[in-house]
Amino acid sequence: MTPQPTSVPVYIMTTTAYGGQNGTNGSECPHTDAWDWVYTMQPVYIWIVAVLGIICNVFVLLVFCLHKKPCTVAEIYLSNLAAADLVLTSCLPFWATYVANEFNWPFHPSLCQLVNLGIKMNVYCSIYFLVMVSIDRFVALVHTMSHGRMRRPKYAKLGCLLVWVFGLILSVPTLMFRVVKYIPEYHITACYLEYPNTTVELVCDGIMIVVSFVIPISIITYCTIKIIQALKDQAVERFNSENSERKATKLVLAVLLAFLFCWLPFHLLTTVDVFLKAMAMEDCLLIETIDICSQIFTYLAFFNSVLNPILYVIVGKNFRKKAQEVFQQLSVRRILMSESSRSNTSSTLKTFL
Repeated sequence: MTPQPTSVPVYIMTTTAYGGQNGTNGSECPHTDAWDWVYTMQPVYIWIVAVLGIICNVFVLLVFCLHKKPCTVAEIYLSNLAAADLVLTSCLPFWATYVANEFNWPFHPSLCQLVNLGIKMNVYCSIYFLVMVSIDRFVALVHTMSHGRMRRPKYAKLGCLLVWVFGLILSVPTLMFRVVKYIPEYHITACYLEYPNTTVELVCDGIMIVVSFVIPISIITYCTIKIIQALKDQAVERFNSENSERKATKLVLAVLLAFLFCWLPFHLLTTVDVFLKAMAMEDCLLIETIDICSQIFTYLAFFNSVLNPILYVIVGKNFRKKAQEVFQQLSVRRILMSESSRSNTSSTLKTFL
């Protein structure tokens, strides 16, 4: 029997699914007991997020898809955000099994790339769907008359398609550098990011920080400030509390706030980590602290995929109304099918009698 490792190298344990803090800056530091919680607590948490995320996001997509009225522009963006969250949460069971198996990859090597590709795409797609919906709210409330023609469903669908393609292209390094290799000194077969050198790693992490955080957050911040100003401005007071644009805007602001709460720590820590790698820092205590925080903040970011559909129900009055109408629609359909079945049965009995 192959002996099980008493400790796993830090560069494997910190190769998070997002790939933000995975490098070699901690590979020479000794493993400590501070990591023992990873094998027990993380898999349970990931499974909870995965199950709740799959159920909640499938529910959101069903409401948007089954409702008799076509989706608004904002709902098109939010439904694609739910789809991105569903992709992420559907990949998490594989990662939970990997962690519970003490970082021995039990699946086919191609799944190592595909699972992490789906998770990495969520990093890019989710933030840019929020950028799109922020711009939509900005146009709806700030430039209603001048740019109203831009807010058309066909343009929204085209924008979502471009975001998916954009996210796939930016996730190509995951397909290139994710490998499954046996590490004899630790007796594990690990799925991790193996960059050819530190420069490539810093470039990839730097692109992720700029493209998935700095640029989109700048756009979202600008749009949000303008939206809040517009909501307070007397010229916008004509929108009463029942106005659909105002209600949609409240939901969007809540989703944006939740995203910042869940993702801001991850991106800030990624920035610090890249800076330390570039400076070739070798303080093991600092490196281990950052690596542990990386694990915590990564799984806080995962939770955003569960929080979004909950916000749709709590904050989104329009969404709750749509959900009720879908349930009523399904109930009526079930009753009609039942009556039709009884009628067919009755007709058949009369024929034989």
